[in-house]
Amino acid sequence: MLAKDLISDEIPALRTSDTAVEALNWMEVFRISHLPIVNNEEFLGLISDTDIFDLNNPEEPIGNHTLSLRRPSVRYDQHIYEIMEVAARLKLTVVPVLDHQNKFLGVVQMADLLHYFSKLSAIEKPGGIIVLEIAQSDYSMSEISQIIESNDAKILSMYVNTLADSTKLEVTLKLNITDLTSIIQTFNRYEYSIKASFMEFDEQEDLYSDRYDSFMRFLNT
Repeated sequence: MLAKDLISDEIPALRTSDTAVEALNWMEVFRISHLPIVNNEEFLGLISDTDIFDLNNPEEPIGNHTLSLRRPSVRYDQHIYEIMEVAARLKLTVVPVLDHQNKFLGVVQMADLLHYFSKLSAIEKPGGIIVLEIAQSDYSMSEISQIIESNDAKILSMYVNTLADSTKLEVTLKLNITDLTSIIQTFNRYEYSIKASFMEFDEQEDLYSDRYDSFMRFLNT
């Protein structure tokens, strides 16, 4: 999914002659905190609601005021991950999209970005989640996949996060099945550290019950 595929056809661009009051009205309508300012097809920058609240005279044209965010943008052929990085780093509710001649094409709205990202990452699909903690030197995607597929399951999405001040990785796996019991047991046999797991309540209760029964049998031997 690229930026050009996510451009909103609803969010308007402001002109330098528009007032801050007009900008706030549009922000309230679309429930966003930023709007692009465009001169013809030239992107001049983003104005935020914070910029507007700092103005002494909100009835003046916005072109008379300095913007806190000058020209944050992405190119039309950038991937959704890159758009999310810009939005997250700058805490934007819209991300302007430009072509390679810096022509303004529109904006990607954060709400749409999250919607498409949920599809891309299989968040909307049913399935369980396992979070592993692995030393960087021990990380093997092929082994993790083999363990999961040996239990007749598939990986729908995966995220790898480097832990701060650590040589370990946090690997989050979204799977296509909700009962993770056999997969968790296999990871335990391979001595993987399972940081967390999430599945349907009844199945998780069954897992805890099985562990309790195994522990009690161990105590009675």
